[in-house]
Amino acid sequence: MNELLALEIGRNAVTMSLMLAAPMLIVAMVVGLVVGVVQALTQINEITLSFVPKILGVFGALVIAGPWLMSTMLTYTVELFSSLPGMVR
Repeated sequence: MNELLALEIGRNAVTMSLMLAAPMLIVAMVVGLVVGVVQALTQINEITLSFVPKILGVFGALVIAGPWLMSTMLTYTVELFSSLPGMVR
């Protein structure tokens, strides 16, 4: 295994991690923004008020995107493990 191959594997792992985390992060960001706007409009400055909608939103995104997340991760893992014998010299 040379340095370029190791860097490629690392880059693919980071890209996969970002791609798999993106749906939950985007939902948490949107829900946080909406709750922040509602808090600003109603002048309710309760810090803990934003946690429950974010948790529910992230859980909903996880339920909806779960099959895609699992199939994507499974495909990546199978491809990585199947390429391991070719990496060893």
